[in-house]
Amino acid sequence: MIPPMTPQRSFTAFCLAALFAMAPGASADAPPKPIAASGTDRGDRMLACSFRIETEKITEQSLKDIGTLADWKASRPQRQQQLQEMLGLSPLPPKTPLNPVITGHVDRDTFFVEKLHFQSQPGLYVTASFYLPKQQDGPLPAVLYLCGHGRVKKNGISYGNKVHYQHHGAWFARNGYACLTIDTLQLGEIEGLHHGTYSHGQWWWNARGYTPAGVEAWNSIRAVDYLLSRDEVDAERIGVTGRSGGGASTWWIAALDDRIKVAVPVAGITSLRNHVVDGCVEGHCDCMYPVNTYQWDFSDVAALAAPRPLLISNSDKDRIFPLDGVFHIHQATHRIYELSGHTGQLGLQITEGPHRDTQELRIHAFHWFNRFLRRDERYARGSQPLISMTATPFFRPEELRVFEKLPADQRNTTIHETFVPQAPPPPVPENQAAWHRLRDRWMTALQEKCFRGWPEETPPLHPEQILAAHREGIRLTAYDFTPQEPWRLRLYLVRSDSVPAADIRSTVLHVLNQDDWETLMAALRTAFAPELTDTGITETNPAAFAQLRRRLSETDRNSVLIFVCPRGIGPTEWTRDHRKRTHIRRRFMLLGQTRDGMRVFDVIRAAEAVRKLPGLQKTRLHLTARDDSAGISLYASLFIPQIDHLDLKNLSPSHRQGPVFLNVLRFLDIPQAVAMAAERSPVVLKQNANDSTSPWTYASAVADRLNWPDGRLTIQQQER
Repeated sequence: MIPPMTPQRSFTAFCLAALFAMAPGASADAPPKPIAASGTDRGDRMLACSFRIETEKITEQSLKDIGTLADWKASRPQRQQQLQEMLGLSPLPPKTPLNPVITGHVDRDTFFVEKLHFQSQPGLYVTASFYLPKQQDGPLPAVLYLCGHGRVKKNGISYGNKVHYQHHGAWFARNGYACLTIDTLQLGEIEGLHHGTYSHGQWWWNARGYTPAGVEAWNSIRAVDYLLSRDEVDAERIGVTGRSGGGASTWWIAALDDRIKVAVPVAGITSLRNHVVDGCVEGHCDCMYPVNTYQWDFSDVAALAAPRPLLISNSDKDRIFPLDGVFHIHQATHRIYELSGHTGQLGLQITEGPHRDTQELRIHAFHWFNRFLRRDERYARGSQPLISMTATPFFRPEELRVFEKLPADQRNTTIHETFVPQAPPPPVPENQAAWHRLRDRWMTALQEKCFRGWPEETPPLHPEQILAAHREGIRLTAYDFTPQEPWRLRLYLVRSDSVPAADIRSTVLHVLNQDDWETLMAALRTAFAPELTDTGITETNPAAFAQLRRRLSETDRNSVLIFVCPRGIGPTEWTRDHRKRTHIRRRFMLLGQTRDGMRVFDVIRAAEAVRKLPGLQKTRLHLTARDDSAGISLYASLFIPQIDHLDLKNLSPSHRQGPVFLNVLRFLDIPQAVAMAAERSPVVLKQNANDSTSPWTYASAVADRLNWPDGRLTIQQQER
């Protein structure tokens, strides 16, 4: 039975007690007892508990430092800069010429539409419909309408989601507004991509610090630039609205661009808890999220709209923007409006219905704009005129098509490759001082931009021996340790039974991937099956066991071999369902982490735990890994106080292939990390004979230029 949660009991303690409820005597304050593995159940439970704990920490810190209006005014510019950075907009791209082109007009009785495009960057086209009333008595209040995900495609031709949402622009024009409705990147006439991590496996987007939310935010900022270029528009009366994905984009521009005077985001925001713990992330593509480097809850975004008129709009049965999360955002934002004395300019509208563009949602938005953007005096007098005109579509998709032929120079379909610049290859430093400056800059970036999601305070390791056996000339022991609550990882120690403990000279720490783990367990179960009943592995491998015995009697006779699996591998493996694994990785990003970045932390903590084991405090520490785990171990070595040797097989030449850490490609790539590691200890890179050695020329050049000792970097090419 999972213990109940009480007001006196911390959320973290609740999660830990629930996780270890099957272990008699376990508590959040004592080292947890091991749980027998059952498939991936143990890993899934730890992961769910971890996500709850990490989400709670972020939620508790959101806007916590804001106590007065002065606090808010002082912090707001920095917060805007952080959001720009998390959207890939720091520094802001240059505002190049928009080069607007009107490609046609469509007339109706009281309004007309200009079909147009502009370029927010050279080759990054924004297709749009500009709705204008025929009756104009001076500059008009203008609304920027940002579309949600509404595909309109016929016979292979994409007409843009501006066609799906045309009824909004028509209503505004029929009621005395100018309204610019712009297509999004993915569902525009030129079809770009929102689904890099959602369904395309492009995890390097996280490593690059790229999110299509940044493109949508930038296109919106440039759309305001375009509105200001038009004589029909009143520069002091520009508002923004949109729903679903367009609601999220409404938040981005309302937070970043103070030229927006009124905002009505519809079904575009909910709490971090909803996304991470409740699983709403599974219903959202990448355009909904910044790269959460600074570990924000979404209330941090919402507050940046204050104190301008803001109506938060949602329906009560929206499964991807749940009601409790919307209330949470409103309450947190309301506190900031209170500080400025403008609570009358914050509204919350909840209508009945699912995630749909309902008429009820539109009516409240129209009232809000009439009141605060058009500044209808009747609202100030306490009356609320009826909205008698419904929002209805007027055009066939073909009528609103901007391009007859798509431009050859478009970059929409590849903008994810260039929108956030990758760090250029660095020069080989001329001397030691130049190298130190370069290395220190990289290390600072790793700590502040890539691994910021590591715990500020690490808990006690609580190493605990959980088995000891010796058989067939091999001594096997195992220890559990805590790298970070609630994770409990295991170290397996293997050494020759014929060598006294006092004669052990070195420790070889193997960082395993899933294949390594399964091979190791099958080998060890050949002799130690009674002791290894909780591994989830039932096979044996006599040949692998014989190879391990030979190694301990020859090359590693005076060594202890230690094997560890970072979180999500081996004993803590989580689900193998591909879709669920995808959204697990996306959850990590929402917490300001990555799966691989937290595995680096696990390896650092494993090395720390090794140093606390009996007889191993002063042995030489060698770190070895292959394939996916090689990059994890490379970066862990940069944070482990003393590494005597680093042995990496099939190390990826770039973070483009992995491992993935937030933002890392904005600062350095794997060859530069190899150079940093080689400064600290000898590094051996073992790779396939047909693989190029060129990625490692930078590290070799640094070693040569700075006269590092021979053998600091060795490249061994081996047959498969």
